[in-house]
Amino acid sequence: MARPRIVVVGAGFAGVACVRRLERTLSPGEAEILLVTPFSYQLYLPLLPQVASGVLTPQSVAVSLRRSRRHRTRIVPGGAVGVDTRAKVCVIRRITGELVDQPYDYLALAPGSVTRTFDIPGLAEHGRGMKTLAEAAHLRDHVIAQLDLADAAAPGSAERASRLGFVVVGGGYAGTETAASLQRLTMNAVGRYPRLDRRDISWHLVDVAPKLMPELGDRLGQAALDVLRRRGIEVSLGTSVAKAGPEDVTLTDGRVLPCRTLVWTAGVAASPLVATLGAETARSGRLVVSPDLRVPGAEGAFAFGDAAAVPDLVGGGDGVVCPPTAQHAQRQGKVAADNLVATLRGTPLRSYTHKDLGLVVDLGGRDGVSRPLGIDLRGMPAQAVARGYHWAALRTGAAKTRVMTNWLLNAVAGDDFVRTGFQAYKPGTLRDFEYTDDYLTPDEVRARTATEGA
Repeated sequence: MARPRIVVVGAGFAGVACVRRLERTLSPGEAEILLVTPFSYQLYLPLLPQVASGVLTPQSVAVSLRRSRRHRTRIVPGGAVGVDTRAKVCVIRRITGELVDQPYDYLALAPGSVTRTFDIPGLAEHGRGMKTLAEAAHLRDHVIAQLDLADAAAPGSAERASRLGFVVVGGGYAGTETAASLQRLTMNAVGRYPRLDRRDISWHLVDVAPKLMPELGDRLGQAALDVLRRRGIEVSLGTSVAKAGPEDVTLTDGRVLPCRTLVWTAGVAASPLVATLGAETARSGRLVVSPDLRVPGAEGAFAFGDAAAVPDLVGGGDGVVCPPTAQHAQRQGKVAADNLVATLRGTPLRSYTHKDLGLVVDLGGRDGVSRPLGIDLRGMPAQAVARGYHWAALRTGAAKTRVMTNWLLNAVAGDDFVRTGFQAYKPGTLRDFEYTDDYLTPDEVRARTATEGA
């Protein structure tokens, strides 16, 4: 008798936690496990701003999926672009570009999220994201390139002003850490450019919300705001981008900022894969699931992580769902694995419950704001907690060693501020890296599976 096939979609915190738990719980004869992902690594997303700023190398946050001693999962190199839950088929676009149909008995959906954008003129063409490793590497090269080109431009020229103008949109963790990290990069680098004055470099952090990182509370949010402003970053709250051009950005309050670097981190939306299921969705396109992570009406399908609206049974009320954070995704992945095993073995399923352990924000240098277990910290203690938490959360000893070595080396030797040039063939804007046009429509998925079954 053939083993049941479990297909796990996504190698983020949720998907990897699910696979690891399945490998530990199931014997090889109980099920075949497949993991659909374009890359054979788990990206440690919270440390991405440190990659963009050069504190960490890209390899440090790309945690290998093959290092586990229990590794027996078959990695399918590609991305899921459609799901037919009736036919139990997952449509995969391999890294070669071809489409293949992968049948499954059980499906664990953890495709994560994509950058949430709006219909703002010029945003897709000129905005840059911070959601993938390639985007972070591109952004670092781009920022250093602007310093190189500004150094060659005439003093006081419009070109120099626009190349030294940087705008980050989004006052959440990603935007705040990105602005803080990259501003430190430019301030430290400018000492190597004798024709540039650090006073000519302008950084703006823009967010439509009235407060910076409201999840941290008023006191820590204000502390982070004070750190940014002390460093010279202008923070504009209650406003956003009205239009983006190649050399400037127009804000909704009418200001026009010289800028050739627009970084967009204004929230996330569920992966477009969710829309191919034809199932009920909630805010930001997240798939509605039951407390035990099952997809209603889809036999054998579970969804969790950023792409699922998982009911918050601990900190919320009716209709409240868990926020799309790494700690929730990781723990949901384990519960999903346990429930998959329970389904296979015919034992009861359990609901997902987890109390938030707190939040940590590394602002670079000696600055940070953190709230571990409800305790407000700022400055060096907060940064120590943030780095300690991230270091401990890295899955492998090799990743821990690389990250710690990078931190120590950067603290002692600093940065050489060089561009790699590896990604110079792409402009590196939002439309280049998230592949949101690759997904099929529900009708295209059904047409494929109907043809296969005929």
